[in-house]
Amino acid sequence: MFIRLFKMALGATLCFSFSTSLAQKAPHTGDPKLTEYWDPAVRIITPGKTNADAPSDAIVLFDGKDASKWESEKDGGPVKWKIEDGALVVAGGTGGIKTKQGFGDCQLHIEWRTPAVVKGESQGRGNSGIFLMSRYELQVLDNYNNRTYSNGQAGSIYKQTPPLVNASRGPGEWQTYDILFSAPVFQEDGTVRTPAKITVFHNGVIVQHNTTIWGSTQYIGTPNYEKHSSKEPIMLQDHGNPVAYRNIWIRPM
Repeated sequence: MFIRLFKMALGATLCFSFSTSLAQKAPHTGDPKLTEYWDPAVRIITPGKTNADAPSDAIVLFDGKDASKWESEKDGGPVKWKIEDGALVVAGGTGGIKTKQGFGDCQLHIEWRTPAVVKGESQGRGNSGIFLMSRYELQVLDNYNNRTYSNGQAGSIYKQTPPLVNASRGPGEWQTYDILFSAPVFQEDGTVRTPAKITVFHNGVIVQHNTTIWGSTQYIGTPNYEKHSSKEPIMLQDHGNPVAYRNIWIRPM
């Protein structure tokens, strides 16, 4: 039986190889216009002068002066964080902040800085987080010569997937995340049809490559999905450390 199956598989492989070879040698004839289409035309936008600058179709969430697109996570009121030197700085104990607008699939650019004066170690050093859809955390942490658990360091999907590499800059230096996020899709009964996926560049280096997110971030226990709407706010975490954010823009997709 095994020999028979082997011969069948070998025959199929040879047939496929022969057919592929013929296809490669066969001339492509006919009208090339049959494989072209002109409409709809590709939408024109104006890119930023640098990769960090917002393109013309982006929504600027923070421009260094105006935090009006954000609200308090706790009570929905105005943000209680400080605006200093063009940066939005965590005011420890006031709670996280979230966008007033909800987002699903998106391209997000955000720059962040941990304190120049180093205090603490591991998770106690320059800790914050970016929560896509208020649920799925991309960790922000000072991991320059600061060892912590791998799936909890900067660039990790917190308590899920560690970054491919540690691309951290030193304390007090500005760092960049460029994020591509695909929101989860749910069935009517609440089960997951398509899980969330994320790609992240940290300081220009890819650290998450089309990574599947296993569910909402959990500090204790395993992540899990609960059905939610297709657009939810982005949340920035208050973990007690004066982490700063600037130049935040997003392109819904």
